[in-house]
Amino acid sequence: MTDLLQQDVGLSEKKSIEEVLAGAELAPAQCLWTTEASGSVQLRMDELCPEQPITVHQMFTNTVQKYGKLTALASKRGNKWEKVTFSEYYHLSRMAAKGFLKLGLERFHSVAILGFNSAEWFIAAVGTVFAGGIIAGIYTTNSPDSCLYVAKDSRANVIVVENQKQLDKILQVKDKLPHLKAIVQYSGSLKEKLPNFYSWEEFMGLGLDVSDRELDEVIISQKANQCCVLIYTSGTTGSPKGVMLSHDNITWTAHHASRAGDMQPAEIRHESLVSYLPLSHIAAQIYDFWTGIQWGEQVSFAQPDALKGSLVDTLREVTPTAHMGVPRVWEKIMEKIKEGISRCGYMKRKLVTWAMSVSLEANQRLTKDEEKSFLFTLADSLVLHKLRAELGFSNCVKFFSGAAPIGSETLQFFLGLNIRLYEAYGMSESSGPHFMSGSLCNNSQNSSSCGKVVPGCQYKLVNIDADGIGEVCFWGRNVFMGFMVSLKWHFHSISFHSELIITAGGENVPPLPIEDAVKQELPIISNAMLIGDKRKFLSMLLTLKCTINPETTEPTDILSLEAVEFCQRHGSQSTNVSDIIGGKDKIVYQSIEEGIARANSKATSNAQRIQKWTLLGKDFSIVGGELGPTMKLRRPVVLQMYHGEIENFYRE
Repeated sequence: MTDLLQQDVGLSEKKSIEEVLAGAELAPAQCLWTTEASGSVQLRMDELCPEQPITVHQMFTNTVQKYGKLTALASKRGNKWEKVTFSEYYHLSRMAAKGFLKLGLERFHSVAILGFNSAEWFIAAVGTVFAGGIIAGIYTTNSPDSCLYVAKDSRANVIVVENQKQLDKILQVKDKLPHLKAIVQYSGSLKEKLPNFYSWEEFMGLGLDVSDRELDEVIISQKANQCCVLIYTSGTTGSPKGVMLSHDNITWTAHHASRAGDMQPAEIRHESLVSYLPLSHIAAQIYDFWTGIQWGEQVSFAQPDALKGSLVDTLREVTPTAHMGVPRVWEKIMEKIKEGISRCGYMKRKLVTWAMSVSLEANQRLTKDEEKSFLFTLADSLVLHKLRAELGFSNCVKFFSGAAPIGSETLQFFLGLNIRLYEAYGMSESSGPHFMSGSLCNNSQNSSSCGKVVPGCQYKLVNIDADGIGEVCFWGRNVFMGFMVSLKWHFHSISFHSELIITAGGENVPPLPIEDAVKQELPIISNAMLIGDKRKFLSMLLTLKCTINPETTEPTDILSLEAVEFCQRHGSQSTNVSDIIGGKDKIVYQSIEEGIARANSKATSNAQRIQKWTLLGKDFSIVGGELGPTMKLRRPVVLQMYHGEIENFYRE
């Protein structure tokens, strides 16, 4: 093990692309893309990104050599923080890798991990890669069927679950998983001993008779242009797709995208952060997990109820140097602060309002290199510093927002606290961020911008329309290997035009399956349009089926026969749209409520459930402008036309 550790350490001097490729140990590849988990790809290396390709193991051993004694992971057990150094983290990951090999983990098969962020999640993930497997994270909010899909598609040999709640989901579907060999539970006591079912302690002891040499042979066989991570998309155009990321995708992005966000190596500053966002999402996996290894950061784990209120308590204890949140998290923090300010006495409320207005004005007016005024310095030291400390941000110097667009109101509110939120834009297919705003990426204070392209990456805009809107094309070492197995696409023609809602919480929601589910449950419904982009929850606009004026093709007030039959089956005598809307027909409203509840029961997660809905007075049509010439729903037009109805959903 020591020889292998030394072998991986050391950064190569700057060389030409040809020299780097000649010295790199890569698997043979003839193409930039593959659809096979066992496939290999050519790397997008050019003069902008000529760095030596390395594997995850090489990245980790570089870190152990430099930062081995520093704290890597911190977990709160009871009232005590338990810490793990990078040297211990590496050793534990090797133990986990040996355990997976003992359980029969096959090369390029997955270990699916279903649980909240923890040291065990990290150790299991690294151990998976060391053992030659592929990490496949599963959202904790997934239904049993959704868990089945990911585990089966990724050919999971082992599933690691957090607790009994997550275990129960797997037990419901395990007989449908042909590759599954074992289940490991890392938190809570085991209710009963089942065949091939292990506690975390049992699992970590399984590989004691697996030699270092056996593991090292597997590690040495790994190449930087082979797959080590699967990130599953939200399934906009059907079932979720497995995005294959290579060792090079991970190690290059962890190094370069994080530096674009001004994350520092530990010899300059020992960065500290709190991990709480889902690790099955590329944003948290790159920011918390891989970047933490790359730069020797301390990652402290929040409690599982972080988003229900305990996150701020953890932040106060940890006082991180950097923090990332999805827009909904920043909105929740904003709402909590506003609520606190409203409870203050008159003089304190006036003082806070004054300080925030001074900060907002100063931050909007000045660039980052200009000196702040005495008035601003006074406001910050007297008031704003204390407010930030209350949030746990007394030591925090970098604040990021990602996974969804953030509203200008939220950005301005935090500028009033002297907190500048930097945005990142990317996707699973680009290993996370492809564009980023931050002190190293740009000096622009444009609140509507998510920054410039990450150094070493490229982009171009094609098929630009009259409004200047076009298709964004990505190029770089961060661009994925391809979608796994089931999609035999011609990858050179892939474009990302699918309709997708990204909620304020960063959840990617494909609207079409949800809209179709509602219409299947409710044959009285003509059009259903899901709302929720940048919003706290999902809502829906509904129209009723009605007859069409044959001359004008406009929808009339008269219900269609199918709609009338629906009413009669449920005991309603309504025959016109106007008989029902506005809550006039309580029977129909109750029937619609029940139908939406049935559709919600099939949702893959809580974030994909419809919380509010309304019936509109007229069906959508080409004449009305809601539908295009091919009868396709014109979502931006509908959003504008029914702005008032939509805003009513989200009023407190």
